[in-house]
Amino acid sequence: MTPETHYARTADGTHVAYQVHGSGPVDMLFERGWFTNLDHEWEEPIMAGVLRRLGSIGRVIRMDRRGSGLSDRFDHAMLPTVDDRVDDIEAVMRAADVERAALIGIGHGAAIFSYFAAAHPDRTVALVIFSPVQSLVTRWDEPTVAARVAETVAAWGTRAFAESYVKIGAPSRAGDEALVDWLHQDQLLSGSSEDAAALVRLAMETSVEEVLPAIHSPTLLLWREGTDAAIGETGRRIAAMMPQAEIRELPGDDMFLLAGDWKRGVAEVEGFILDAAARDIGADRVLATVLFSDIVGSTERATAIGDAAWRSLVDRHHAAVRRELARHRGREIDTAGDGFFAAFDAPARAIRCAVAIRESLEELDLDVRIGLHAGECERVGPGLRGVAVNIGARIGALAQAGEVLVSSTVRDLVAGSGIAFDDTGSHELKGIPEPWRVYRVASVEAPPR
Repeated sequence: MTPETHYARTADGTHVAYQVHGSGPVDMLFERGWFTNLDHEWEEPIMAGVLRRLGSIGRVIRMDRRGSGLSDRFDHAMLPTVDDRVDDIEAVMRAADVERAALIGIGHGAAIFSYFAAAHPDRTVALVIFSPVQSLVTRWDEPTVAARVAETVAAWGTRAFAESYVKIGAPSRAGDEALVDWLHQDQLLSGSSEDAAALVRLAMETSVEEVLPAIHSPTLLLWREGTDAAIGETGRRIAAMMPQAEIRELPGDDMFLLAGDWKRGVAEVEGFILDAAARDIGADRVLATVLFSDIVGSTERATAIGDAAWRSLVDRHHAAVRRELARHRGREIDTAGDGFFAAFDAPARAIRCAVAIRESLEELDLDVRIGLHAGECERVGPGLRGVAVNIGARIGALAQAGEVLVSSTVRDLVAGSGIAFDDTGSHELKGIPEPWRVYRVASVEAPPR
């Protein structure tokens, strides 16, 4: 029987469809490629077999990403950010009462799981990436993205699209008309051609290369040795950047898990997850976006208005900063004088918070400078430390009055978020061996509601 579909509501009001089946000692989040429909997945016999097998070792939680299948659509003019998609996962985990989970991503379904594993190691049992596609670690130029989007719109919903998809991804089932029929229906049930175009663009604009070194959870990359050479090259490239990654090449030519010797593929995944769940994995390192702010010209201002008035103004400054941190789900790490050090698990939210802080302090006639960087940090009690923290502090020191500066890493992670930047060039940062490209936040569109 098809499991009942439930809906988790995210912070921005989006309803994300999810299903739960199975029982056992470990929870698993499972996500296919760039378009899905939860109910329809059960109508493909091998796909249903994969899901039932996984459900024999634990609970399997599947979700239709926003914009596809049974979940709410999004404004195609403003693609969901990494923050939004992590929020989707967290909303589903809350609704399904999942504390920690193994994350299984097929193809580009592994992109947002990779980011989640880096940002939330304490909630990640293991990460599995089956058939790692090139887009996971590639930043395509706009002409390439536009061409792929146009191709998708032209072919979407046609049987020819499904036939080509099977030929490329499941050559061992190329003559299987039932599979072609299923994939054809999968397109139609997943969304319109406009939805598909937006999802293709989102997939091609979501590279997670920068976050991979911050993933310390046990990670398995597996693919079939006869697939497109780019799959193996991408898998080895990803593994080289990840401290806990293992590679397993399986026999066969199929990219899709639902073709070839699927039982062996599932068995490899099951064994890896159960082994990881039995181990005690520490979570002392985490991917975070750090924010540093301080008041410009504080000494001169304090001298001009006197100590008592200055203390009162600093108190109002602190209250305003803390109010925005709470609104944007930031965490105060430290305060020193009139400066703040805060951390976020989502970069776009950190930028929106920085801009909100700057605007709220204009009412107090205070100018601030703010710097942000995203990277792997070491947890020390409630605090954070490490090179990423130092880079964030140095970028903050570069900023002029009223500026919000970000590293190239932050800029890349918020592609498609409606946030625009001005390139300020490469800068030498004190104590950092290599120069960093730094960008000024030029404008921030309001997130869709």
